[in-house]
Amino acid sequence: MERPSADTVWHLLTLFSRYRVVIAVILGLMYWGFQRFQVLSPQAPELAGWTLVIYFAAATATLAAAHGRFPAAAYHLTGQVVLDVIAMTLLMHASGGVKSGIGLLLLVSLAAAGLVARGRIAFFHAAMAALAILLEQSWQILNVDGAGADFFQSGLLAGSYIVIAGLGFTLAKYAHGAEQIAEERGVDLANLAQINELVIRDMQDGFVVVDERGVIRQHNPQSETLVGGLSRANERALADVAPALARQLAEWREDPQHIFAMLRDPRSQRDYQVRFVAIGDQTASPTVIFIEDAGRIRAQAQQMKLVALGRLTASIAHEIRNPLSSINHAAELLHEESDRRPEDQRLLTIIQENAHRLDRMVQEVLYLNRRDRAHPEPIEARIYLERFVRDFCANEKVVDDVFDLKVLSTRRAIFDRSHLDQILWNLVRNARRHGRGQAHSVTILLRDAPDADNLLLEISDDGPGVPVEALAHLFEPFFTTDASGTGLGLYIARELAEVNGARLEYAGTQVQWSGDAKPLNGACFRLTVKGERAGT
Repeated sequence: MERPSADTVWHLLTLFSRYRVVIAVILGLMYWGFQRFQVLSPQAPELAGWTLVIYFAAATATLAAAHGRFPAAAYHLTGQVVLDVIAMTLLMHASGGVKSGIGLLLLVSLAAAGLVARGRIAFFHAAMAALAILLEQSWQILNVDGAGADFFQSGLLAGSYIVIAGLGFTLAKYAHGAEQIAEERGVDLANLAQINELVIRDMQDGFVVVDERGVIRQHNPQSETLVGGLSRANERALADVAPALARQLAEWREDPQHIFAMLRDPRSQRDYQVRFVAIGDQTASPTVIFIEDAGRIRAQAQQMKLVALGRLTASIAHEIRNPLSSINHAAELLHEESDRRPEDQRLLTIIQENAHRLDRMVQEVLYLNRRDRAHPEPIEARIYLERFVRDFCANEKVVDDVFDLKVLSTRRAIFDRSHLDQILWNLVRNARRHGRGQAHSVTILLRDAPDADNLLLEISDDGPGVPVEALAHLFEPFFTTDASGTGLGLYIARELAEVNGARLEYAGTQVQWSGDAKPLNGACFRLTVKGERAGT
């Protein structure tokens, strides 16, 4: 059987020693205070007196040794039992043998020793006590003319020592088993409490526990984000920190079927929807208020719609590509004819331009379904950007002095190369389209981010900028201010950025580098990407 901890053993030994001191004091009072009643030592009073004095001194010494944890616990316990056996046997001898009843005190000592030892040594202690009692009774019969019938009583007492030691051993075993189960349950409860705390802390929705008096008992961090007044609101009335939420709670307690409108918190400027769950009786019990982020719900709904839309448009795009290729090919064949009128040339131009526009839209729609296939790799920024500008100028028939390329960082960008091509192609094409078309009209700037872990890639132009009314819809799909645009460029660019762990945002009309500011009248888009030092 597994041993108890050292602290537990010495605590029990200390209690056992205190019990021994108390017994010594009680026996001393009985001997010196009630000597005329001959409770103790009718045969050998001097032996009883010296035994009590020595027993009290030894009991005090064992108590001091227990506090000092000396010697080892097993030796200390055995020494205490030996002391009890010797002292009680001498007192029995001085008081006329087993009929004095002093031997019964050993039952308590042996039972306590069995509980402390929690092992077979308890039977050794019991056998030692039984042998001492039998030897003492034999001495009484042989030398003091003791009655032979007392030997039977001594045998019963010796047998009871063995039984009490066995009971102590069994009780200690069961107690230790219960202690182990309780310890395991305690560990499980502690783990469960920790898991609950992590789940509550990381919940996407907020929750608030309110008692029957409307006092807040508990809430998670997300609830503070959605409802600004809940910060440090434990033990405060809900009506004081969130009056609108308190009113809805009161209405729900009166009518559980009531459907509540969406609320907007004046501090956090966040929309949220509430749901109430009673713990017990609805009208007179604590209530859990679940606070759902309406913005997150809308974003999920929007994402689901976009996924469905992407699948639908991809199917349509595949069906469009074949007839579109036929139209474009036919227009090219007509364009090769030499005997055509100017009106026919204008119509062919319209056909080709719109065919190219539809083809570009089909390509962008198909790209929607490939945005999750990212394979980031380290990219040497300067080499990549210089090559990109050359390729763009060659494909778009643009002179390279339109671009002002500035690379102010030696770090490498971590990005999927094809995704970065798609993002930059959209951003640079928009900047060239809306810029003035003069020298350095489009600025491409790469610099280190303030946090030193990321890179900032900024594309800006000197055009009229983004209208204020268009800012809220800038990254929405199929939104465009250009009659010839598809409205998917910026949306796809942001999607590809998020897939690569980057962030694309509209940065206003000013770009900075080397501590200088270059004010612009046009737009500036900033791509924040992960970076790493060269050679790592």
